[in-house]
Formats: sequence, C-alpha cells, structure tokens
Amino acid sequence: METGTSTIAAIATAMNPSGISIIRISGPKAWEIVNEIFCSPGGKKNLLAQKSHTIHYGIIRDGEELIDEVLVMLMKAPRTFTAEDTVEINCHGGVLVTQKVLETVLKHGAVPAAPGEFTKRAFLNGRMDLSEAEAVIDVIHAKNNFALKASMNQLKGAVTEKIKGFRDKILDAIAFIEAALDDPEHISVEGYAEELNEQLEPMKKEMQRLIRRSENGKILSEGIRTVIVGKPNAGKSSLLNVLTGQERAIVTDIAGTTRDVLEEQVRIGDIGFSIVDTAGIRKTEDIVEKIGVKKAKEEAREADLILYVVDSSVPLDENDREIMSFIQGKRAVVLLNKSDLVSCVGIDELRQAGVTQPILSISARMEEGMEELEQVLKNMFLEGDISFNDEVLITNIRHRQCLEEAQKSLCMVQQSIQDGMPEDFYTIDLMQAYTQLGYILGEEVEEDLVNRIFEKFCMGK
Repeated sequence: METGTSTIAAIATAMNPSGISIIRISGPKAWEIVNEIFCSPGGKKNLLAQKSHTIHYGIIRDGEELIDEVLVMLMKAPRTFTAEDTVEINCHGGVLVTQKVLETVLKHGAVPAAPGEFTKRAFLNGRMDLSEAEAVIDVIHAKNNFALKASMNQLKGAVTEKIKGFRDKILDAIAFIEAALDDPEHISVEGYAEELNEQLEPMKKEMQRLIRRSENGKILSEGIRTVIVGKPNAGKSSLLNVLTGQERAIVTDIAGTTRDVLEEQVRIGDIGFSIVDTAGIRKTEDIVEKIGVKKAKEEAREADLILYVVDSSVPLDENDREIMSFIQGKRAVVLLNKSDLVSCVGIDELRQAGVTQPILSISARMEEGMEELEQVLKNMFLEGDISFNDEVLITNIRHRQCLEEAQKSLCMVQQSIQDGMPEDFYTIDLMQAYTQLGYILGEEVEEDLVNRIFEKFCMGK
C-alpha cells in the first residue's frame, strides 16, 4: 500500500453554524495551493517563505472575490498528523462561508478527501500503527469517560506496546529454533521444548485475560444495552421517561399501549446506557401484540442488562413467573414498581419465586427510588465487573479476533511439545501467532481491510 501523491482537502469541523470552522489540506502542494488564494493585510504575503508551525492572518480570495477573513496554520512534514505538508484554514463558522472556502481550495488543485483519509495517510506514512489509527475514531465516538480513557490509552500506544511485547518474545523463540536447526553443532535444543512451554504459558494466560476483558471493553465503548421488561401496564414506559428526563414513551392506564421497541441513550455517572423499552410480556391473541412480545424477548436475550419491572400493586401471575424464569442466570435488576400504592407483592415473595438478582422498591410515576437504582447500576458496572485504570483494555472486535487466533496457535505449539514433535513444527504455529498479532498493528494487512476500516471515519479525519 502506498500513500497518494494528491493533495487532499476537507472540512474538519461539524457542518453547523459555529464560531469557527477548519478546512484541512494535506499533501505535497498544500502550501502552494493556499499561497495562491491567501492575501495578507499588507498585500500578497508569500506563505512558501514562512516557517513551519506558524499562524498567519489574512483573507481567502478567489480571483477578485473576497471569501472570508481567516487564520492560516502552516505545518511542514514530517511534524504533522499525516506526516505530510499540511495547512489548516480557520474561517468563520457559517455553513455557506465554510463551503465556499473549501470550494476555493479544491478549485486551485486539491481533491476532496475521502472519509478517514487523513488518518489513513498517517497510518500509511508510519505516523501511527493501525491499532492507534482505529483509536482515533473510538475517541470521536466515545460515549462516556471510561470509553474515552480506553481509547486515549490505545491512541497513546498501550495496545501497541502490549502486542509488540508478545511479538518480540515469539520472534526470539522462532529465531532460536531456526538458528539451532541451521547450526546444530554450536546451538543445542536440548531441553528447549520445556523452556519454551514455560515461556508460552504466561503469554497465553495474558492473552486470555485480554480476550476475557474485551467484553467489558465493548460495553464501555458502546454503552450498556439495557432492556426494560415486564407485564403490560407494569410501568416500563414510565420508567423510561424518568430515566431519560423527558416524555419519550406514551403512558396510559390501558395495558399493552407499547407495541414496538423504543430506544434511548442515557448517561448514569460515567457509564452510558442504551435503554430499550419493550412491549409488555403476556399471553395474547392479538397478532400485533404477539409480534411486540416476541421482539421484547429477542431484545432481552441480547441485552447486557435487564430491568424487570414488577407491578407490586397486583399479585404475581403466570406472566410474571415466565419472566422470572426467563431472567434466571442473566444480569438483571428487579424493580418493584408502584410503591406509592398498596402493595400485593414483596421482596420475600420474589425471593421464594427464585429471583436472585438485586430487588428495589420504586415508584416510576412519583420518581421515587431512582437514586437507589442509579447507585445499584453504578456499583454493578463500576465497582463490580467493570472498572478502568491504566491497564490495556481491548475494545475492538477485530483485535479480539486476532488475539483469539494467536492464542490458538500458541496452544497448538504447546500441544506439539506435549506430543514430542520435532522443533521445526513449533515454528509453523509460532509464526502464525506472530502474523495474527501483526494484523492488529497493521502489518501484512490487506489493502481492502484498511480501506474498510477507514471508510467508517467521518469526513475531515
């Protein structure tokens, strides 16, 4: 894969009215193009004669037409994001004027940048490896502080350092075996199989730990998918409205009002929750409601967390027992709703029915018990299964798959050792593990995969 020789340009800020907008230009003619359309207050300033990493005030013009007052930042390769000559034009943040400045840049020789092309060039120019490049988009899309920290950690090279450490040890093993096979008179492999097995075991365990914790990374980066379930009229939609702070779901006294899935994003503390309200689960002959019940169960099966809302003002029935059976073994919180009414169901009864998850008494209508619910959710995900410090956290499914393949290869090496196979058999699987880890960093990766990764980026990045 080679970097392009064209000079690319794009708007690097959101296309909304704002204080300023930034047009980014990168490539061999970046300075030249901007120099043609830039004019300083005292006359024509030659930007080509200016020092790198300096800012200049002036006007962008297209022939005799004045476009906007701007600040132009000049940056010479390789000390730029793309490792290419780069110019950033800071103009007023109107949508029309920003577009006009970009059109002027394109008119004078630049070509429109594809989504993610600036970061792609940074990768292809060796400015960052592929895992660091992928972290750029994760930083942009981070939904909470934990996701941001994990992405920034990866951007700073934490994943790179960990993967390179694995690869260095594997490469040392391959080199030793190859050298011993080439020069058996001077390099002995006597007892090396046992030594190699001892070296691989902690590496394999560390990979397994990263793989196991990658599910936490997924939750942190994407938010916790939370599904509200319960019988019709239990107060599920009222709970959604309270959690979102707005009337997002229709609330009536008529059972079965909610027929479809409604999803909202909620932030509790430092964690993002993608909360899904579903149709009430009950036996019904109504065709539309049946579809809604089926969707509710499907959503709950895929959920990271289930909020089971129980109407405490009416006795438990077969629908409740079906739901209680459904949530067994799942991560869930049971909410005894309508605590402002006379209670017919208590915690003891739910425990006797087999509920092992946390149980809280709330009133969604009166907004009572919400602070306790928030605290339970924080404890469940912040202090329990999910926590974050400066250790490496895998948040990318592609990285996880590569780690899984690398670990399998190490297991095959250990199996070959156990079976007493010759040493040259070890190098086959060791090289496979080395290659799989290299895919994470972008080594030996196919161009189609690189293009697919950067297509997910926004324009201007």
